[in-house]
Amino acid sequence: MGSRIVIPLVALLTASACALSPEAAPPTSAPPAVTSPPATPPPSSTASGAAQDTRPALARTTGTMTPNLEVEVVGLNRVRGEHLIAQVRLTNTDSEKKQPWTGEMGDNTRPLGEIRWASGIGVLDARARTWILPYQPAGSPCLCSDQDRDGLGYFIDPGASVSLYAVMPAPSGNPSTTTVVTPLGPPMVDVPISDDPPVIPPGTTIPDPDAEPVTIVTRRLVTPSESPDESEETADDGTDLHVNLSSDVLFAVDKATLTPRAKAVLARTAKLIDASPGTTVRVEGHADSSGTDAINDPLSTRRARSALRALSTLVTRQGVTFQARGYGSRRPLYGNDTAEGRGRNRRVTVTFARPEPATATTPPTAPAPGATGLTGTGTADGQPISMEITGLRRLTGGLGLLTYRITNRGDGEAWFNELHRAQDWMSFKYQAASNVTLTDVETRRRYLPARLQVARGGNVDLYCACTDVSGVRLSTEKFAPGRQREFWSLFELPDTAATMKVTIASFGDLRVPVR
Repeated sequence: MGSRIVIPLVALLTASACALSPEAAPPTSAPPAVTSPPATPPPSSTASGAAQDTRPALARTTGTMTPNLEVEVVGLNRVRGEHLIAQVRLTNTDSEKKQPWTGEMGDNTRPLGEIRWASGIGVLDARARTWILPYQPAGSPCLCSDQDRDGLGYFIDPGASVSLYAVMPAPSGNPSTTTVVTPLGPPMVDVPISDDPPVIPPGTTIPDPDAEPVTIVTRRLVTPSESPDESEETADDGTDLHVNLSSDVLFAVDKATLTPRAKAVLARTAKLIDASPGTTVRVEGHADSSGTDAINDPLSTRRARSALRALSTLVTRQGVTFQARGYGSRRPLYGNDTAEGRGRNRRVTVTFARPEPATATTPPTAPAPGATGLTGTGTADGQPISMEITGLRRLTGGLGLLTYRITNRGDGEAWFNELHRAQDWMSFKYQAASNVTLTDVETRRRYLPARLQVARGGNVDLYCACTDVSGVRLSTEKFAPGRQREFWSLFELPDTAATMKVTIASFGDLRVPVR
């Protein structure tokens, strides 16, 4: 345990809270910690000790890339009303081989050098559209388990377990349950949060988040959708709604006069503004990289003003202030190296406070008999591949969780690479199983996998809120004979939908009930 100061658990639960600020002065001593009575630490080369942690599981999931790693939540405790201590148990269910765990649990939105920490354990604050990760203290990636510092080792022995912890902010609104996320497998929904003191296994020390300056680490969740004709794209970041309207639909080439079709496109945006609680609407014109700034800048400004004038007549709510500005080609959403990218960069973006979720006036219509399908088949490397949708579950905050299973039904190895080959309208930082869309069967609106925003150096990187198939997980799409893997994606889910059309890679369209 070294020089760390250990205090009784009751002291952690009653101590006054300190400000969480990365700019605060460093402490003069090591942080106090939550601890259990001393015990013999596990070996440094392997993680055994399954007998040390026999707590019942609150929730469990299975690793996607490594199905013989079982993940169980064994503790989820709110401390002082503002912190959350998450404890998970990883079990190697293989009866013969050791299993490395550290690269599996690292947050894939952080630098690769930090993979030995359990920095990927987090929770989804669905109402705030926020992905919450462990605190980051000075000099360490996170307040979470470390293979070296905590003596956990790199491998888990066959049949053995390792207990991990992560300390993070509690989700907003004091919920009784939350969704626990890890990089290993699908999120675990409705995990109960306890306000009792956490139960900690022997030999484990959990740092006190109020004992030193820490940085709060969160990822804003953005949910995109689009119209079937791609004339309009919408991104909801939990605070604002960003509606991207195609300039090719609104205007003729090099013109700023609205086309006859423009009014119908703008009408939907006006209805969204009417439902918004905000009083300010920003209308921004954008161009692709063709032409010069001398042409693009004034044209994008004129187009923004033209759209503003039309919206101001369509919006019926009083007290709304409109602002117009042109940015030329300086803020592309897509690469300008393709015709599709340039076309999508020619846009008018309308931004305003996101409307509150709609309340259904009538119960969702149940799916018609025979309309629901949950399976699909295909081939990869000459092997038969099957897909089964295991759930489309409604979460709080207007979100939905899709889970599905891919199985190699053949007698030979196969790479199924279709999951990350999405024709997406926003680029990702890495490969993920993003080749999935949901379509509302009533409105025909398409929903794409959610994104996690990560700000770095003035830029924003986007990561898919879905199964990762990059980095240490590159072999996720490699299937041995009989191999089965679990995949997942987060989406915005319309409140009134009872059934969604789900399209996964080339498996075809399936009608899936929302649970």
